Amino acid sequence: METQDFNTTVVVDQTPMEVFNAVTNVRGWWSEEIDGDTSNVNDEFLYHYQDMHYCKVRLTEVTPGKKVIWHVLENFFKFTNDKTEWRNTKIVFDISRQGKQTQLHFTHVGLVPDYECFEVCEEAWTNYIKLSLRNLIVSGKGQPNPREGGFNEQIIKKWNLR
Repeated sequence: METQDFNTTVVVDQTPMEVFNAVTNVRGWWSEEIDGDTSNVNDEFLYHYQDMHYCKVRLTEVTPGKKVIWHVLENFFKFTNDKTEWRNTKIVFDISRQGKQTQLHFTHVGLVPDYECFEVCEEAWTNYIKLSLRNLIVSGKGQPNPREGGFNEQIIKKWNLR
């Protein structure tokens, strides 16, 4: 049975370690507005995009050159009725050698078409993975969301992000 979880793949000429280093440089491809560490097991970070999306993520698996798994601990979307979407989902970055190239297979386990956010999230993840992360891997320059001014204490308290 085929999974309905959102997934996408990119193939690049760089090494698995170069891909791994780009994946764990979350500020370089997803958002400059990341608070916390993003490269070791049990690291936690906060992400936000304007007042539309906030999430708290923990790294649960980190195998250099091979795999990174995030667990979404908390999440808020301003635009969905179901406030539990993304909570307790996993975001998986599988890295493997394919001949002389490296394949990055991205899966957001639990992000399925039944979610209210699926279309928006599918479009966003596709952009972040196939464009921004790929460009960071290939050229050293991604297109993350720009810094908006940080997580102020009011936002952190309002959304119980710590």
